[in-house]
Amino acid sequence: SLHPTPTDQCSLWLNSATVAALPVKCSRHNTPSRCHSLTKLVKNCLAGGQEYIVIVCERENVFASGLAVARALPLYSAKSNSSNGLRKVTVEFLVIEDEQIAQLNEEELQCLRAAADGVRLAAKIVDMPCSEMNVHHFVKEIEDVAKELNVSVQIISGDDLAAKGMGGIHGVGRAATSPPAMAILSHVVPNSTETIAWVGKGIVFDTGGLCIKAKTGMCGMKRDCGGAAGVLGAFKTAVKLGFSQTLHAILCLADNAVGPDAQRPDDIVYMYSGRSVEINNTDAEGRLVLGDGVAYAVKDLGCTTIVDMATLTGAQGIATGKYHASILTNNENLETTCWKVGRSCGDLVHPVPFSPEMHSSEFSSAVADMKNSVADRSNAQVSCAGLFIMSHLGPDFLGSWLHIDMAAPAYSGERATGYGVALLTALFGDRSHNSLLRLVGPPGQTRNNGSNMEEDIADGPKRIKLT
Repeated sequence: SLHPTPTDQCSLWLNSATVAALPVKCSRHNTPSRCHSLTKLVKNCLAGGQEYIVIVCERENVFASGLAVARALPLYSAKSNSSNGLRKVTVEFLVIEDEQIAQLNEEELQCLRAAADGVRLAAKIVDMPCSEMNVHHFVKEIEDVAKELNVSVQIISGDDLAAKGMGGIHGVGRAATSPPAMAILSHVVPNSTETIAWVGKGIVFDTGGLCIKAKTGMCGMKRDCGGAAGVLGAFKTAVKLGFSQTLHAILCLADNAVGPDAQRPDDIVYMYSGRSVEINNTDAEGRLVLGDGVAYAVKDLGCTTIVDMATLTGAQGIATGKYHASILTNNENLETTCWKVGRSCGDLVHPVPFSPEMHSSEFSSAVADMKNSVADRSNAQVSCAGLFIMSHLGPDFLGSWLHIDMAAPAYSGERATGYGVALLTALFGDRSHNSLLRLVGPPGQTRNNGSNMEEDIADGPKRIKLT
């Protein structure tokens, strides 16, 4: 008798229980799990203490639905009466298969627990203010993950960045009291056939630098580390569940602060790729740190598949909205796969134009190889920002590159969403030993064989119902 338009709920047992229905309508660019509506319903019903959530869904929607609940239960709170430590929420799934109720096995439950922890870790880092989550604190979080997973971690920080030639990261963060850093987590699998890098933008606070933001535009800039937070949560999840290939997480961390040592417009910085960049906007800093990150993935780690993720442009929210991240890639089939996996896992994406021959001229400089911000802000800003990063892969890079701009989906209201954990783990789900990640992962092969993988995707096993 419920009439979900978009949702509907009915209170029972003196308001101590609620039955709710998710939306009936689901367009082709939405997720069949309706997980965004589920998060809102759970938030509205939570009261604190010991609570129980029962979700009735099909098996292919279990992953997205479970993480929807995790997003409704953030870890960070600075309220004096916070009761997070006393709260216990039990989530039960009734899985419908052929009109029968099935149970989740221990492997699937393990996946949900690990992914939920990853989402909440990413959201916690983004929710915390820079006074509690500066570069030093972020590095500590990274080292804790490395210790838990028993993987190697390398930290390059401060003037060592400049000495190594990483002028992008060093220039952005050199004015801050907590020096910039690049942290590299490495899950190395002997005899693996792929070397994959996830590169995250970790600007712990973005004042805009000397091109300073207005007071209203600066509030919320603690969220500019959302890409690195998502990469860290995804790396922790993927490795914990068993990742069959060599995987590196490169986290590019800096505080874009104002001070005597801040980089200035007209400065020229020398990137790790070897390219020189004329600074014409100190508030276009994310692409500078990511440029060094992707160059490191190619030059030092020999990665053939590179994904960078960032809260990169305010234009992203205008282009694809607050639910869909923008994606840009040199591989058409990876673009299609990412869009499908986004619907499956609940971290929605939508492609923006990939036309480097048309847009690269936006960065033309008379005195350097390029500028760091576009000449025409009305000409495909989201695409151009991604193309700046791609240019630092180098002309000889023949692998697959994917850029995810998730500036708007990184938060909802005043809370972080932990966006990116589900997307990255599911996008590479076919490299996982976990059956639930393989279920929500690519329906065919996304291995890097250049740009033509249509036959692999067309003929691969169809594991996801995408009606």
